Amino acid sequence: MTAVRRLSLVPDGVHTSAPKRKAGALRVAIATQDMKCLDAHFGSAKRFAVFDVSPDDWKLVEVLCFEDVSDESGLHRNEGDDRIAPKVKALEGCHLLFCLAIGGPSAARVVSAKIHPIKVPDAQLIEDVLSRIRAMLSPTPPPWLRKVLTESGATEKKPFDEED
Repeated sequence: MTAVRRLSLVPDGVHTSAPKRKAGALRVAIATQDMKCLDAHFGSAKRFAVFDVSPDDWKLVEVLCFEDVSDESGLHRNEGDDRIAPKVKALEGCHLLFCLAIGGPSAARVVSAKIHPIKVPDAQLIEDVLSRIRAMLSPTPPPWLRKVLTESGATEKKPFDEED
């Protein structure tokens, strides 16, 4: 079974298993090998940098580390070892997942966990990804992101006649 190591940033004196999300923030996971760039496929990501992103700022809240990852060959192990379930479980509570690629079965599991996977075509700096998310959140998020925010409880659903 794949083990996950968690590095969580919590305020002094607070003991919790998962960091609390800032009110109104979007919890975003980014697949990374080096903690500088979005540069990994979902299955081969050794790390996921988890941020709370709001229109005003972003904050690193957790880093998830995995030892047993895919080699991106597309071949499945015959051992029956499920490396995807622990990743999905560790990412619970995230709203968005950014990665270079994610296979159909893995994407289905991520979506079942109420996480919206987003594939990007090329590696890019994590800071650039976070800046674009902040820009999308303000002033009016696109419809797909409003749906994610509403379903996650990050924002209240407004009646149609009150929307911008």
